[in-house]
Amino acid sequence: MGPPCRRRALHSPACLRAQLRCYGEEPKTNGSARKGGMAAGGAEDPSLERHFRGHRDAITSVDFSLNKKQLASGSMDSCLMIWSMRPQMRAYRLEGHKDAVMCVQFSPSGHLVASGSRDKTVCLWIPSVKGESTVFKAHTATVRSVHFSSDSQSLVTASDDKTIKVWTVHRQKFLFSLSQHINWVRCARFSPDGRLIASASDDKTVKLWDKTSRECIHSFCEHGGFANHVEFHPGGTCIAAAGTDNTVKVWDVRMNRLLQHYQVHTAAVNSLSFHPSGNYLITASNDSTLKILDLLEGRLLYTLHGHQGPATCIAFSRTGDFFASGGADEQVMVWKTNFSAADYSEVLKTHKSGANVDGTHRNLPSEMDCGVHLKKTKSPDTGRSHERREDDVQLADTLEHIIGQLDVLTQTVSILEQRLTLTENKLKEFLENQQKIIQNKEN
Repeated sequence: MGPPCRRRALHSPACLRAQLRCYGEEPKTNGSARKGGMAAGGAEDPSLERHFRGHRDAITSVDFSLNKKQLASGSMDSCLMIWSMRPQMRAYRLEGHKDAVMCVQFSPSGHLVASGSRDKTVCLWIPSVKGESTVFKAHTATVRSVHFSSDSQSLVTASDDKTIKVWTVHRQKFLFSLSQHINWVRCARFSPDGRLIASASDDKTVKLWDKTSRECIHSFCEHGGFANHVEFHPGGTCIAAAGTDNTVKVWDVRMNRLLQHYQVHTAAVNSLSFHPSGNYLITASNDSTLKILDLLEGRLLYTLHGHQGPATCIAFSRTGDFFASGGADEQVMVWKTNFSAADYSEVLKTHKSGANVDGTHRNLPSEMDCGVHLKKTKSPDTGRSHERREDDVQLADTLEHIIGQLDVLTQTVSILEQRLTLTENKLKEFLENQQKIIQNKEN
């Protein structure tokens, strides 16, 4: 692998600075295409599609629902907002936390939203106008991150109390704690297959944990600064970490070695997100910029300007055709990706089926298991394959609907259990008071 990627050695394509100074709801015109290396066939520069205003303080976290119909955001104003991606549709403000909301995430089905707060609690919300929620005290200090496992059965949380905790989603039952960090834990993530957990901490380490044995199997040291954020590559073979030393590092979790080291920001990197294809990585920094990195070529593709002040969070949609960013300027921005002509749905199917590229080759795409390039070929029996695809889509939609209904039922049962417990407590209190009154009368 070549030397670390330096800012001066990178291409610097048109930055979209001119169009992004105006924050209208209308679509923005695209800038000029990047020179060289970009996929042909209509690929364009990323463009700002929409922006949302409604929070009253800095944005801390953003996440898309599976179907891209909704976008969740958390803020230092103690509220969650559920934004509709459909034009002219109202947003929901979810109020329940007593302090800043530090993190939000949709469940894989999109029917639940988890949030963590500085009030030390985690909430599970039904993202609707009623905004019903279940709340539980998860930690003894600020909850910095929440993350669902891919099967929606487990939730991992990270906190300033220096621990990582794993819970069941159904009853919010505590399962176990991971506690080898010696400073605040900023972020914790399940691997795509659910067997590993990665965590990033202010103790200048990124740790890798085995979920079954509950042991730390490796620590990656961040000598230059704190680790703000960590994410698993969609293929599960590597992780990316964002640091306060302005760097982004990509580590191989099989060989425990550094694959790539980017120094493209001029201030701390707060958040990052992998494109579902695994070929790109987007970052958000205190230098007010978003940067898109090409992991196959190991270089910077785009620098995006839009936020006035630190860019605090970033997330690709589940299919990768959009990404959202949040900033200290209280704005949530939605961008159209444009730059990749890949068939996202086919790439996602490949990753879900567990397909891997042979890791014995020396070239970078093979080392990262992210060199998946699929080309459409014409089948002699196109009619039959088209029918099969339609059946698959219908089956997938039906299963997604069933999973969503189960999520809602689970949450409803949990809410009813909470209300029943509250009623029982009130009844007990009433009976105790009645007994005291009877005793006083007898005396």
